[in-house]
Amino acid sequence: MTRGNEKIYKYNEKEYKCPLEAAMDLLAGKWRALIIWHLIKENLRFSEIQKIVPGISKKVLSEHLRIMEQNELIERTVFPEVPPRVEYNITSKGKTLFEPLNYLENWARENMEKK
Repeated sequence: MTRGNEKIYKYNEKEYKCPLEAAMDLLAGKWRALIIWHLIKENLRFSEIQKIVPGISKKVLSEHLRIMEQNELIERTVFPEVPPRVEYNITSKGKTLFEPLNYLENWARENMEKK
């Protein structure tokens, strides 16, 4: 979509002037990229994600998982067991974030201070 000479990017019914702005909104928050990074490696249950991402509250984790599911980055699978077992896994769309996240991780390793 364009407005005059300006290209407009639309995602989830929001409009963005810059595709990077849209991507940053998709990965907004302190935890989403980290959650996706771990789900790219393996399917995880809610409690496993909470252990891997220390400091995240149950409420915030639930909100992030729900938003990422709505954005089709992850899937939630409920297994018909007693008690019910729920696993989160990455979608093919979510897997496309591997390269940019891997690049950021490598950049951080090379450019951040080690203690």
